[in-house]
Amino acid sequence: WCALVPSVASDGRSWSLSTCSHTQVKIFAPNIEQRDVVNHLKGSPAEEKRNVLVESARLARGNIQDLAELKASEFDAVIFPGGFGVAKNLCSWAVDGKNCTVNEHVNSTLRAFHSAKKPIGLCCISPVLAAKVFPGCEVTVGQDKNVDGRFPDAETASAIAELGCKHICKNVNESHVDKANKIVTTCAFMCKAPLHEIFDGIGTMVQEVLKLA
Repeated sequence: WCALVPSVASDGRSWSLSTCSHTQVKIFAPNIEQRDVVNHLKGSPAEEKRNVLVESARLARGNIQDLAELKASEFDAVIFPGGFGVAKNLCSWAVDGKNCTVNEHVNSTLRAFHSAKKPIGLCCISPVLAAKVFPGCEVTVGQDKNVDGRFPDAETASAIAELGCKHICKNVNESHVDKANKIVTTCAFMCKAPLHEIFDGIGTMVQEVLKLA
């Protein structure tokens, strides 16, 4: 069993899980209010409130549970898809950067899987969760320089290093495996790349997580 923890990506990006062979998946999300809601037709914040669990249920077609109910003992691995919702809803990185706080249930979930020596997969901006919770770990969010304009958020790598972690530069179709911590990361939409390249990178992350499970 693999637990999947989406966040509502208020920048409009949806989350997805690559082919998992015969792996069974259960989906969880925190039962909290979204930091903000964006009207994507106008490209501006909307004056309304939405709940992360309710919105994630829409994406998961209702087959979802409150993150507070997740028990690491019942799963072989956990994967955190990315999207700007991670930086706004699962932690406060969007506002506070490396000084962010991590949602209590996200924090406890990460620590539970890590303590049980079970693999953790993270993509897009979500590797910052591991960087914040596990000082000294290795993660990737792509490149540490804005190569050919493809990595506009390259400064995230520097912030990860300032947290005492090691950033590993990788291409969008690759992932990095921190074998000591069983943390697998890939940059996904942190790179401006064709969708098929992003899909390939997420696929390698999922495959590496399953190998460690």
